[in-house]
Amino acid sequence: MLTLLLILIPLSGALLLLSIKNEAVIKRTALFVSLLQLAFTLYLFFNFNNICYCKLSLNIQWISSLGINFHIALDGISLLLVLLTNILSPIIILAGFERKQIKVKLLYALILLMQSALIGVFVSLNAILFYIFWELALIPIYFIVLIWGGERRNAITLKFFIYTLLGSLFMLLAFIFLYKLTPSGSFELNEFYALNISKQNQSLIFFFMLLAFAIKMPLFPFHTWQPDTYTTAPTQGSMLLSGIMLKMGIYGAIRWLLPVTPIAVAQWGNIVIIFAISGIVYASFLALKQKDLKMLIAYSSIAHVGLMAAGIFAVNIYSLQGVIIQMFAHGIFVVGLFYVADIIENRTNTRQIDALGGIRNKAGNFTIMFYIILLGSIALPITNSFIGEFFL
Repeated sequence: MLTLLLILIPLSGALLLLSIKNEAVIKRTALFVSLLQLAFTLYLFFNFNNICYCKLSLNIQWISSLGINFHIALDGISLLLVLLTNILSPIIILAGFERKQIKVKLLYALILLMQSALIGVFVSLNAILFYIFWELALIPIYFIVLIWGGERRNAITLKFFIYTLLGSLFMLLAFIFLYKLTPSGSFELNEFYALNISKQNQSLIFFFMLLAFAIKMPLFPFHTWQPDTYTTAPTQGSMLLSGIMLKMGIYGAIRWLLPVTPIAVAQWGNIVIIFAISGIVYASFLALKQKDLKMLIAYSSIAHVGLMAAGIFAVNIYSLQGVIIQMFAHGIFVVGLFYVADIIENRTNTRQIDALGGIRNKAGNFTIMFYIILLGSIALPITNSFIGEFFL
């Protein structure tokens, strides 16, 4: 029941915002809801080992004839990502407080709706429920970029929507295939874990699920939607996409792909690692050539994601621990970088790097903050514990 509250608090907040007319009150209410969610999450985090698992899980029959249950639970991996989501949400909401925005009610309702859907993704233990929350998280960010985005937002948003929707459909096909393999016809994750799947079938399921997760991360060469979308999106949209949404793909690979298709992971994992490392090099070189600050951050994010993907398919305790740590740290620092980029653009009316000299002389405290966030982002791939294990 406690896990259900994590989904309901932001969802109720989104519905509440629709009844408020004053823009300032809308923003303050959204912030209050997100802080309430954060306080509740911190309570669960610090008392996690003392709370009975029965209070952290909920399994209700939904469509029993199809094996679809409303099954959610909070465990160690999902708890960290729920914490990340709820730490970043107040920051993302605060990032728009000083800006003049259109359709404020709709914007902050969509942010809270997306927060609710993201939590649903991280706590779902039924494949169809996971898929529903996965798709639900796409809807708010689609409209956020489409309505509040920059130039060429229509074409860029359409590309983003088609990419992610297509990948999701392949994931759904994989889930239906797994459903057919279960003895009792179930979409429950624990039923998928218990299956003895042939090598050929595992490979098919592996590639279908990998496509969905690789697009969402995004992993090279399925990354082409990302730089334009991050750059075109409003700052709050860029924060949601980079800080939280890309973690859906990484989480999905750890939670669903590795345990369900271990033979296929062993067979094809090295190829995925090659693509991941290629993406690191490719995105890093492109980042060096960028003149737009947001585009530079977008490509550097692809490089970080490639490192996380390589860690996932290295498949050892050190690499997976490192991936989980980097997911959390990357979310914090990339949101900080996009916030810095937004402040710079607000004050200078440009994101062109070659036009931004002399900031240190005019804004010393801001420069220190920027430097700390930047060094933290640089340190991410260096400090992860799995790197040494991966190359030894």
